[in-house]
Amino acid sequence: MFKLKLAHVLAFMAIFITPLFAEETYNTSGGAVTFKFKYNTGDNYRILSTVNEDVLVNRRLHHQAEIINRISTTITGVKPDGSATHDSIFMTSENSLSSSSSSAFVWAEEYHSIFDRSPLGVYTIADEYFMPVVRDVPTFPDYPVKPGDSWTAEGHEAHDLRQSFGMTSPYKVPFTATYTYLGTVSNVKKQVNQMSYAASSLSKKANNQVTTKGSSTLHVFRVRYSLYTETPERIGSYDDPWSDYPQTMMGFSDELVYFDAEKGQIHHYTENFHIMIESAYGIMYDFRGTAHAEVDVIPRTNTDGNIESVQKQIDDFGLQNVTVKRGDKGLTLSIEDIKFRAESSELIESEKLKLDYIAQILALYPENDILVSGHTAQASTGRDPQELSEERAKTVADYLINLGLKDRYHIFTQGFGDSMPIAPNTTEAGKARNRRVEITIMDK
Repeated sequence: MFKLKLAHVLAFMAIFITPLFAEETYNTSGGAVTFKFKYNTGDNYRILSTVNEDVLVNRRLHHQAEIINRISTTITGVKPDGSATHDSIFMTSENSLSSSSSSAFVWAEEYHSIFDRSPLGVYTIADEYFMPVVRDVPTFPDYPVKPGDSWTAEGHEAHDLRQSFGMTSPYKVPFTATYTYLGTVSNVKKQVNQMSYAASSLSKKANNQVTTKGSSTLHVFRVRYSLYTETPERIGSYDDPWSDYPQTMMGFSDELVYFDAEKGQIHHYTENFHIMIESAYGIMYDFRGTAHAEVDVIPRTNTDGNIESVQKQIDDFGLQNVTVKRGDKGLTLSIEDIKFRAESSELIESEKLKLDYIAQILALYPENDILVSGHTAQASTGRDPQELSEERAKTVADYLINLGLKDRYHIFTQGFGDSMPIAPNTTEAGKARNRRVEITIMDK
């Protein structure tokens, strides 16, 4: 059986006790506070985390990655004890750091998860769900705490190792987290990223808005835990009975959690982490990096009022072949017969002007993420429809990013090729309708 070398443990401990965050000044003059999560049926929020990670295999750098984790959650019910059922969609998209740093992230595979969470932060979740990975963080005590107080609480990580090891259920690693209430900081106002079109009355209304997310004070907690577990023999279910399996996992997480006590929810958090897995076949996988996450309430866009308002704006701009409809993920603007160079993803100039006007409409929804979907007409020759639709969606998304509508972490792309026609491909008029880009103002 594999045994972890003492030198590895000591090196890990040295990393763990090293200060990882820049100094920050906290107000410690407040009294004791009892912290709890607050839930309301129908609440809809989004967590968007950005991870910068180095991945090493057998101590050699394999690749560097920037990862977006987007979680959209609806509270579907609150129980008498204050716990709430969360219906969530998880999406993880990864870009290599060697790729263009200005491009939008591709919308990747989605994972559905349903779980309960208590007012103190404890999860109740079935084994069929792989997300979220970190569970029961933060967990609050059921008594008041004041700045400087510490406590411990149990939690666990549930890793999705289906691709790397063929495990068909989450690989769970327990830990004991240590919490310290550091004090409070001011909730710095967030500048909404907007566009400036001097000639447009719509953009003048939206330009330079400043909003404050939640209350004026945030409570800060430091959360630290280390992981270590050994698996002396294969456990759980595997796709391949002879596949490799994780024999040892170790690591740490060091987080700062900023909590809005008035709203009863996390405002944002930052994290440093280091996870190492050694397989039964002697392969060492090493993941180290940093993460930052923001938590926002998502305004509803799929309303009759918004449909009427957006359609009026489209009509006022005189935009042809642009309609608005309810989409699966939010309010969708469909741009039919959008014109690119033949068999390419290069927009012609007239379409750029159309996108300039559409961007002004999108700018009126600053808190909502954007999803750009590409579609092609059916073609018997030329470029692969799937590849072409993905490239065209990327072109439109990157154009919106370059306009300054949103940064690349809040605009996503996907392509459907010719798989979702809205008209027959037997006529040129039908093909023109199918050759479209759809832009969704997301509320899920």
